[in-house]
Amino acid sequence: MPRASTLSDVAQRAGVHQATASRALNPASRHLVNRATAERVLAAARELGYVPNAIARGLRTSRSGTVGVIIPDLMNPLFPPIVRGIEDVLAHEGYTALLANTDNDEQRERALFESLVTRRVDGFIVATARRNHPLLDEAARHGLKVVLVYRGTDRTDFCAVTADDRLGIALATEHLIQTGHRRIGHLAGPQDLYTGSIRANSFTETLRSHHLRLPPEHIVVCDAYSEASGASGTRTLLDQAPDLTAIVAANDLLALGACDVLRERGLRCPDQVSVTGFNDMPFADKFDPPLTTVRVPHYDLGAEAGRLLLDQLTRPGPHLVKRLSLPPALITRGSTAPPPQ
Repeated sequence: MPRASTLSDVAQRAGVHQATASRALNPASRHLVNRATAERVLAAARELGYVPNAIARGLRTSRSGTVGVIIPDLMNPLFPPIVRGIEDVLAHEGYTALLANTDNDEQRERALFESLVTRRVDGFIVATARRNHPLLDEAARHGLKVVLVYRGTDRTDFCAVTADDRLGIALATEHLIQTGHRRIGHLAGPQDLYTGSIRANSFTETLRSHHLRLPPEHIVVCDAYSEASGASGTRTLLDQAPDLTAIVAANDLLALGACDVLRERGLRCPDQVSVTGFNDMPFADKFDPPLTTVRVPHYDLGAEAGRLLLDQLTRPGPHLVKRLSLPPALITRGSTAPPPQ
């Protein structure tokens, strides 16, 4: 069999020192090499069919070239585009994303986190954050590199990329008010999650800014972002406030549960009760009726999170804590209309 090409072969073909070739072939150190030289080394590696030895490189650099990505629920359709954004950015720089799905189970999350630490991942991108999150507190104490995506925490020392949840709910609520609604209810997300808390506060603030009444029975806190929780919450909401003409749901799955219960009770959407969601998840436009919702740039959230972590991994020294908030957009469809006369 032909001899496999070595780093020495690549360096000789490119006419550079072996150390230079090594830096050029490593995405984490390529910026240290002149661009033209790096391109010459990469071309030589392609010509020779050279494949770097990731294990040997890890021993030399104390880097594994892997990143742990922890998500709460892979079945939730909003998370795959976030993961895709992360993977695309990391892969471009030679990193591999190791995906861990927690199923919203704290014990499973801890076990997966510890497993990834033992595999010596270079950093974490975490989408499971709660407002107070002991596991993240532990990660901070150990100096692990962590970037939060989609959900933030009450801590301010982690880099994070989220949507502007406050603006998103304000857009949905303002839309209903401008359409003529005055008796509006809210299906809030879990309040131990940053998204649930921020969105509920924004709903309250928006109504108050228009001097509209907000009786406590017009808000129901759901225990999960799921269709079943949305249905349960809507039953409670309609029992407490049967005169509501609109519902602002904190995400699309809650909105889907709300629409189920409206049909269950013989109420027409949007003729009798309008409904808005949040996220614009895939097939929201195929709901019956198509869902008015807030579109979040999920792929961009993942991509920006990947860039923030790469910045920490490739640049030595202390880093500024960056908290990015990407703008959402209201997508108006058939689930909202003026209130019944």
